[in-house]
Amino acid sequence: MVKKKNTGKANAFGEKEMEAIRKKLVEKKARIIEELIRLKGQALNKSFKDASGDLSGYSFHMADMATDLYDKEFSLELVEGERERLFALDDAIRRVDEGTYGKCDSCGGCISRQRLKAMPQAKHCIPCQEQEEKSAGR
Repeated sequence: MVKKKNTGKANAFGEKEMEAIRKKLVEKKARIIEELIRLKGQALNKSFKDASGDLSGYSFHMADMATDLYDKEFSLELVEGERERLFALDDAIRRVDEGTYGKCDSCGGCISRQRLKAMPQAKHCIPCQEQEEKSAGR
């Protein structure tokens, strides 16, 4: 597979701009961690019986238990998605610290500022991202 070289204009972020980008990434990371803690608590710490306040030994209807299980699985899927976003933000913070933020991991060209504004954790320019998605069958 031959990758096209991105000939986009250099991003040349200034030092203050990189500090601001890093600060935004760290703030976003903190919000995601808070959300992960909340979601994890919802998914793992409450059963249907706990949520309803019923401490009796009687079992619940199967439909109630299925709903409880569905809610837990849904929350765990949300946790997984947030965890992936957290890893992507950690990677973006690392790239800021290394001075490679804004450079495409695939072709070495520049990721447009507009793309980085919309998706600050982006590590591929649009053409390379499209190629990645085609290769992955998305």
